[in-house]
Amino acid sequence: MSERILTINPGSTSTKIGIFEGANQVFTKTLRHPAEAVGGPLPAQLEMRRHVLLEVLAEEQIDLKALTAVVGRGGLLRPLVSGTYAVNREMREDLLSGIFGVHASNLGGLLADEIARTIDIPSFIVDPVVVDELEPIARITGLPELERKSIFHALNQKAVAKRYAKEIGRPYEELRLIIAHMGGGITVGAHQEGRVIDVNNGLDGEGPFSPERSGSLPVGQLVELCYSTKYKLEEMKRLVVGSGGLVAHLGTFDAIEIERRIEEGDEKAALLYDAMAYRIAKEIAGQSAVLFGQIDAIILTGGLAYSDRLTRAIEERVAHLGQVVRSPGEDELQALAEGVLRVLRGEEEVKEYGGEPTWLENSTSLS
Repeated sequence: MSERILTINPGSTSTKIGIFEGANQVFTKTLRHPAEAVGGPLPAQLEMRRHVLLEVLAEEQIDLKALTAVVGRGGLLRPLVSGTYAVNREMREDLLSGIFGVHASNLGGLLADEIARTIDIPSFIVDPVVVDELEPIARITGLPELERKSIFHALNQKAVAKRYAKEIGRPYEELRLIIAHMGGGITVGAHQEGRVIDVNNGLDGEGPFSPERSGSLPVGQLVELCYSTKYKLEEMKRLVVGSGGLVAHLGTFDAIEIERRIEEGDEKAALLYDAMAYRIAKEIAGQSAVLFGQIDAIILTGGLAYSDRLTRAIEERVAHLGQVVRSPGEDELQALAEGVLRVLRGEEEVKEYGGEPTWLENSTSLS
């Protein structure tokens, strides 16, 4: 009998759920939540979302007792190595307290555990955004007070890498890949033998600009802007994440709308879209140096990888570095189910949350 897995992916105003029989999705639904219900503290949101989720499962006549495991999207936790983690007491406390940051994704592991405990089955998270496998040399900046952090689209990057490895019949742990996740935010990771040894922190503004993030900026001009009194602290943060990038220039982050404008002759839109491709290609080229130019494949993924115009523009600049593969989309529920299946089938060992990865021991504080 196939493993039956409930997957949970909380967003800011919604919760996506899915039921998987093995690797096959047999049910999915997006639960929408009113703004007033998701603006409060995490404990209140947890109870509300749990109630709605269980109500929907009951309406769909989904038998909880037939489940093998429950898995939720990983939230903001301490830096950890890639893998599938059993939800434990320490993880629950860190997710609920928001000690490492408050985000809707914190509710993923909490919801999974709440449901799993009622039917005495295991609960998990898989590859949260705080997966940290950076080499020590990649952490250093020109100021001792500042250290590079690993915050990226770990769930999708790892899932895409492992699917590609399976397709070509080689272990992921033997491959050297560059993976560019391109969506509302853009992160480009250097995958070396099972670890992401360098990646831009797309959340804090590193790397290419994206539909709604500023990307790396001229430091001197940015410092002057911060002290110009034109913007307050929270406004500056919003310019970096949420109001920067294409939306700052064009008033929209909708790639379909932008490509329509380009087709209608909008030269400004064309220049900016090409500039984004240019910056992504530069980031890929930079990661090729991390891997000493030894690259098995460059994989373009995320929602923007559906764009022929964007992917062609990137490939023209990086094809000399290695084979370019397109893997469009970001199926997070599928990636969560696959992570749990690898553990249930003995292909990977389940990890326990707590402590730091061994190669972080000589690193400076990541808090």
